[in-house]
Amino acid sequence: MRAGSGDATVSRGFGRAWLALTLAVAIHVTDEAANGFLSLYNPTVRGIRERFPWLPLPTFSFEAWLGGLAAAVLALLLLAKPAFANSRSLRPLACVFAILMLGNGVLHLAASLYLRRLAPGVLSAPLLLGAAAYLLVSLRRTATPAARGRLIRERLGGEGSQ
Repeated sequence: MRAGSGDATVSRGFGRAWLALTLAVAIHVTDEAANGFLSLYNPTVRGIRERFPWLPLPTFSFEAWLGGLAAAVLALLLLAKPAFANSRSLRPLACVFAILMLGNGVLHLAASLYLRRLAPGVLSAPLLLGAAAYLLVSLRRTATPAARGRLIRERLGGEGSQ
């Protein structure tokens, strides 16, 4: 089905992509927790802060880290309903969400290459990358005709050009 074939299809496309990335994040958090992410993250942050004390990077206890991420995943799941309704106000957040998760996935892959071993979270990183790309593609495909028209006008020389 194409996004242009009806409002229900458009809503489902954005909603499915949002839900897919949210579930990928939940799997990724589980992968990190099961494979000792904080045993790599916390010492790395301490070393960075020694060299750059002005950089506000936090360290975490396992409970605080996992609790915070569980709350974030729950909040993302609650936003699935507006995503399925193709909420205009959620679209910028969805773009930021997808870009951050692309970066997260790339960083896990890069860390594994740098360390020459599997870094915690690397097993689910490809899933994160795929789901983030899916959300970005769905945002483009599910844009309303009016929004697509504005984008085209902006690219052709400004808001006022016809």
